[in-house]
Amino acid sequence: MQKIIQLRPRPRGMHLITDEIASQLPELPDEGLLHLFLQHTSAGLMINENADPSVRIDLEAAFDRLAPENHPSYTHTMEGPDDMPAHIKAALGGISLMIPVRGKRMALGTWQGIYLCEYRIRAGSRSIIATLLPG
Repeated sequence: MQKIIQLRPRPRGMHLITDEIASQLPELPDEGLLHLFLQHTSAGLMINENADPSVRIDLEAAFDRLAPENHPSYTHTMEGPDDMPAHIKAALGGISLMIPVRGKRMALGTWQGIYLCEYRIRAGSRSIIATLLPG
């Protein structure tokens, strides 16, 4: 089974999207694997802390230190000061996830959630291809 999940536009930041993903999936099997692939080069997917919002703030700040805007060594600058840093952050964080399915649910840990890591200041809708591999 494969489905395209459309996410609403979001500003730059780390956004919990676990419920949004789950609501757009059909009923999951008793067991299997769910692969999520983000079809973009300036955003990312991540699994991380789902309870304390300060984790998302600290992650964003850490990524900003690793790939700051307006760095003098960037040559890809035509799309704005946030574009090349967004590509670097997506390369560091990744654009796909593999999540086990157990008991008709994504088998995330108690404190785990799926993040859309939006690295552009203003971005449009994002698309994820969800592929379900039954067990």
